[in-house]
Amino acid sequence: MTAPSTAPARSGRSGRWIEHWDPEDEAFWRASGEKVARRNLLFSVLSEHIGFSIWTMWSVLVLFMGPEYGLTPADKFLLTSMVTLVGAVVRVPYTFAVAVFGGRNWTIVSAALLLVPTVAAYTVMEPGTSFGTFLLVGLLAGIGGGNFASSMTNINAFFPLRKKGWALGMNAGGGNIGVPVIQLVALAIIGASGGPRLLLGIYVPLIVVAAVLAALFMDNLASVKNDTGAAKDAAKDAHTWIMSFLYIGTFGSFIGYSFAFGQVLTNQFGRTPLQAAYLTFIGPLLGSLIRPVGGLLADRYGGARITLYNYLGMAAATAVLIFASMEKSLPLFVSVFVVLFVLSGLGNGSTYKMIPGIFQAKALAKGLEGEEAARYGRRLSGASMGLIGAVGALGGVGINLAFRQSFLSYGTGTGAFVAFLAFYGVCFAVTWAVYLRRPAVQARTETASEAKPQLSYAEV
Repeated sequence: MTAPSTAPARSGRSGRWIEHWDPEDEAFWRASGEKVARRNLLFSVLSEHIGFSIWTMWSVLVLFMGPEYGLTPADKFLLTSMVTLVGAVVRVPYTFAVAVFGGRNWTIVSAALLLVPTVAAYTVMEPGTSFGTFLLVGLLAGIGGGNFASSMTNINAFFPLRKKGWALGMNAGGGNIGVPVIQLVALAIIGASGGPRLLLGIYVPLIVVAAVLAALFMDNLASVKNDTGAAKDAAKDAHTWIMSFLYIGTFGSFIGYSFAFGQVLTNQFGRTPLQAAYLTFIGPLLGSLIRPVGGLLADRYGGARITLYNYLGMAAATAVLIFASMEKSLPLFVSVFVVLFVLSGLGNGSTYKMIPGIFQAKALAKGLEGEEAARYGRRLSGASMGLIGAVGALGGVGINLAFRQSFLSYGTGTGAFVAFLAFYGVCFAVTWAVYLRRPAVQARTETASEAKPQLSYAEV
């Protein structure tokens, strides 16, 4: 009798399709699954990385835009807010696109689309261009934010539950690091007295390389392509929206602060663009690098626990930021802002690990077992990730608008930090109440030997 094959079953159609994919099968995973999954992860990270760079390029382009451009600080905060908004909104269709076109196919398309905002910005980036034109071209850059949603949905399907925290953390962290990378490139260009067009010109060939490598080395999973109704089911689940709210606090903070940090330094502390550029990349860099650590900690101790304590840390750091802002202490302000970036990155990893765990727990509570439970968890967690990522990114819009209003009203960012402190307190309370609190009824039920499976999220 012939043993069942542990290699991925390839489709007869063109385009690198895999028909059979079962990462929860240990033999399959060891024999061939892990190698294929890691290869797809690598090139997914590359495409998402460049997507993040293009999405956040206006956080550094505004530093090039001196008085000769005729833009006020409020104009610049509004511009970055709108770029963030588009990046959040397009995450929803980008999530659907994986199921419609296939993960590899959509990675190729989404990478190639990054040429549009890059070339457009290159064309208009000069003094005398109207604010309306800058705003319109900036909106195009928002498509770079969509790459995250499609990438996370795609990679989620490749890895088993026990590896999702690490895999999703690596995927997202490698993408997030596109933020400090473009800021570092901008720092080098500003320091060498180069212009914004040089920055944009560097990314055009990188975009082409990312699209070509995705075409050559990535795969489509037929099981994901055939399930276009999963997003609708995920949208009906309350946990999708609870996790969206929590992700506003972590990723919304990361992307919002990434856009706003340089502007806060120039407007509140009088730093020049070059001086600001020397500081702005540090927080996003460390926040990106630590995201996989957040996923690993969540794999070991439970995402809900890590997220809870992380929000406590973010609230404490924000309280110190309020003090530093009021005292106009630049060294303390920058140091604690970097800590806040690190905590946001850690929380990004832990919150995203919670998502597959939550839906796996629901599958077990429904009485599902084995591959059936794993399939249910993969289906809903993959679909929900795009929606959660989209809503979470809206936090970046809120942060930039809060800073804009705070500077208009008070001339500093202190008012915005007070609002952020209150929000992190609410996130802490929601995490505890929904995912860690053990109702007395549940505790009593769990003592009964014949009790039905109970939903318990403390380990997710």
